[in-house]
Amino acid sequence: MLFTTLRHYLGPYRGSLLAVLALKIVETIAVLSLPTLNANIINDGVVAGDTGRIWSLGGLMLAITAVQGAVAIVGTYLSARAAMGLGRRMRRDIFTHVQRFNPEEVSRFGAPSLVTRSTNDIQQIQMVVFMVCAMMLMAPIMLMGGTFMALRVDVPLSGLILVLIPLLLVVVGILLGRLLPHFRVMQERIDRVNLVMREQIQGVRVIRAFVRQKERRGVFGAANDELTATSLSIGRLFALLMPSVTVIMNLASIGVYWFGGRRIDAGDMAIGDLTAFLNYMMHILFSVMIAVMLVTILPRAQVAAARFQEVMAVDPAITAPADPVGLPEPSGAAGGGRGREIRFEHVSFRYPGAEAPVLEDIDLVLRPGRTTAFIGSTGSGKTTLVNLIPRLLDVTEGRVSVDGVDVRDVDPRELRQNVACVPQKAFLFSGTIRSTLQHGRSDADDDELWEALRAAQAADFVAALDDSLDHEVDQGGVNFSGGQRQRLAIARALVREAGVYIFDDSFSALDYATDARLRAGLARATGGATLIVVAQRVASIRSAEQIVVLDEGRVVGIGTHAELMESCPTYTEIVLSQVSAQEAA
Repeated sequence: MLFTTLRHYLGPYRGSLLAVLALKIVETIAVLSLPTLNANIINDGVVAGDTGRIWSLGGLMLAITAVQGAVAIVGTYLSARAAMGLGRRMRRDIFTHVQRFNPEEVSRFGAPSLVTRSTNDIQQIQMVVFMVCAMMLMAPIMLMGGTFMALRVDVPLSGLILVLIPLLLVVVGILLGRLLPHFRVMQERIDRVNLVMREQIQGVRVIRAFVRQKERRGVFGAANDELTATSLSIGRLFALLMPSVTVIMNLASIGVYWFGGRRIDAGDMAIGDLTAFLNYMMHILFSVMIAVMLVTILPRAQVAAARFQEVMAVDPAITAPADPVGLPEPSGAAGGGRGREIRFEHVSFRYPGAEAPVLEDIDLVLRPGRTTAFIGSTGSGKTTLVNLIPRLLDVTEGRVSVDGVDVRDVDPRELRQNVACVPQKAFLFSGTIRSTLQHGRSDADDDELWEALRAAQAADFVAALDDSLDHEVDQGGVNFSGGQRQRLAIARALVREAGVYIFDDSFSALDYATDARLRAGLARATGGATLIVVAQRVASIRSAEQIVVLDEGRVVGIGTHAELMESCPTYTEIVLSQVSAQEAA
C-alpha cells in the first residue's frame, strides 16, 4: 500500500529523485575515496622532502570533502522538495475527496479519524520519503561500494562481513516483527485521543452545566494512558534495538583489530590497509544501521498509507452523471418569480444497514412561489426529506425532480447553485461577517449583504458592532448567540439568488416577534422562489400555503392550517400541545 501511494504521488518529482540518486552516488564515491588516500599516506610513510606530497594529498582530501558537503546540501534540498510536494498533493486529494462524501460516508470514519488521516498519517509518509531520499537512499550504494572496497583491500578479512551482517539482520528482524502491530494500534489510539479532545472542546458547556469535569477527565485520562502505554511499548523495543546494533558494530571493530593484527604480524597486510578496512567496515555496518532505521519507520508509514488509501478507496455514492442534463428555465418565471417546481414521486429512503426505511412512499408536489412547511415529531424524517432535494442524499426508491428533471440527472454543482439551504445547526466559518455572508455568493457587494441582513432581521445587531461587516467571526460562530447565528445563516442563504430556499428548523432560536417579521418578508426577499420550511413550532408554519405532516416517515396530512385542524389528528395533536384550542382556531 505504501509503495502504491508513493508511486502515484511522487510521479511529478521523478526527475528530482533521479538527481538525488546521482548525487548520492557521487557522495558515496567521495566518502569511500578518503580512507584509501589516508591508507596510502600511512603505508608509504613520511620522509624528509615529502612536504609537497602531503600538501597535495591534503588539498585533494579537502576538495573531496567540499564536494561531498555540496552534494549533500543539494541532495537534502531536492529530497525535502519531493517530500513536501508529496504531502501537499496528498492533503489536497484527501480534502477534495472527503468534500464529496455524504453524511453516512463521513460517519463511517468519523471526523476525528479523518482529521488524523489528513494530517498525522500524511506526515508519517512525508517523513519516510524525506529520510529515504536524504539518508537512506545512500545506504545500499554505500553497502555495495564499501563491500567492494573492503574486498579490494583484503579478501580473507572480508569474511567477517558474512558473519556480522546476517547477525545484525536477525536481531533487527526479530525486534521489527514485534513493532508493526504496535504502530497500527498507535494510530487508532491517536484517533481516540482526538475524538475525546474534540468532544471535550465542543461539549464544554454541557460538561460544566452538569458538573462532569471529573468524569470527562477520567475518559480523557484513559484514552491518554492507552496511547502512552502503546508509545512506551514501542519505546522499549527501540531501546533494545539501538544497543543491539551498537554491540554488533563494536564486535565488528574488535574482530577487525584481532584478525587484522594477526595478518599484519604475518606480513600479509599493511597497517594503512587495516585502518582503511576498519573504515570500510564501519561504513558497511553504518549503511546497514541506516537501512534498519528505514525499516523501523516503514511499518508506521505503511499503516498510515493504508489508512489514507482506505479513505481514498471509498467511492462517493453521490456523483455527477456521465451525461448531465441542464435545468430548464424556472417554472415560476412565467409569473415573474424564479421558483421551481419540486416533485416527490413515490419516494422511499433507507439508511445503509437500517432495518426500516426513514421515508416511505412520499408523493408530493411543491409549487413555485409558494411556501411549503413540513412538521412532525422528532425522527419523522423531515430533514432527510429536504436533504433529498439538493441531493445531499439519494433516494432508495422513487424519484425527486426539479422542474421535471430527475435530480440524479443534473450535475450536483448546478443543482446546488439553484438551492439555498439553512441547515439545522447554524454553522459559521471563521473570518468576518462579510466573508461569512459571501459564502452564499462570492461576488455579492455590501449593498446586497445589507439587504440580506435586513431581510434576516440581523441588520440591527450587525450595525451596532464597532466594525460592522468586518467584525470577526470565531470558528462555528461561538462569539454570537444562538439567535444571531441563525439570522446570519439565513442572511447567508438569502444572498444567493436561488430558485429554492430550504429553512430546516432555522427559526427555533428566534423570539416570536423576530420570527414573525422574518417570515413576513421572506417572500419579497426570495423573489418568488419556492420556500420550504421545516419546523417544530406551529407558529412558524401556520401561515404556509401548504403544510405537510409527517409521522414515522409517511405523509399523514397535506393542507393549510385550517384544513389540517379539521382533517389530521396528528397535526391537531401537535398544535394543541403548543397552544390552546382557542389560539389554534
